[in-house]
Amino acid sequence: MVRYDINMPCLSEEENSILRDKTVAVVGCGSLGGYIIEMLGRLGVGKIIAVDGDVFEESDLNRQMLSNVENMGKPKALEAWERMKLVNPDVELLPVYNLIDDNNAITILQKAQVVVDALDNVKGKMALQKACEELKIPLVYGAISGWHAQITTIFPGDKSLDKIYSDAKETKNPHGNLSFTPALAASMEVSEVLKLLIGRGDLLKSKMLSINLLNNSFEITKL
Repeated sequence: MVRYDINMPCLSEEENSILRDKTVAVVGCGSLGGYIIEMLGRLGVGKIIAVDGDVFEESDLNRQMLSNVENMGKPKALEAWERMKLVNPDVELLPVYNLIDDNNAITILQKAQVVVDALDNVKGKMALQKACEELKIPLVYGAISGWHAQITTIFPGDKSLDKIYSDAKETKNPHGNLSFTPALAASMEVSEVLKLLIGRGDLLKSKMLSINLLNNSFEITKL
């Protein structure tokens, strides 16, 4: 398809075809998730499970690409579905209007080959790690705060979030979020997803990329 011609210098025709047969679950359709869903759809990932139990509010407009002045009060997951019909109707987007937790995570995620974390709370992230551990599928983790972002890819058995959040408490983000931080972090997460799906490239496994955009620093540390 002409749509994917510009992918070809980076991806082989076979790799492009592989993407159409894959299912990726994106949990959270807000700051990170909106960008992630957009990029996965434009890449041509065949099926996207978009999970979010929240609706858009005016405070989302500064950074959440799926939000606009016309869809305030509407479910984020359903708006992701509407957006994908415009961006790439060949992609099957399955909206799940629900908050994910330990009770429903397995059911929601069981058909995915990769799960992408786009949540803004530690409890939800830990539920994702637990479910992916049981399902034996990789989890691409991302978090943002102000000028900062961090990304890692977690395989079953790694339990990387146990190390990242060993002494963390559930607190509201004191630094807020800017329009560009989620876009960059989402790009890094989608890059990890693509490498997982095509089986090529160096992954952030057992290591975390920490980004400070205010100081233009990018640092990788072992987990």
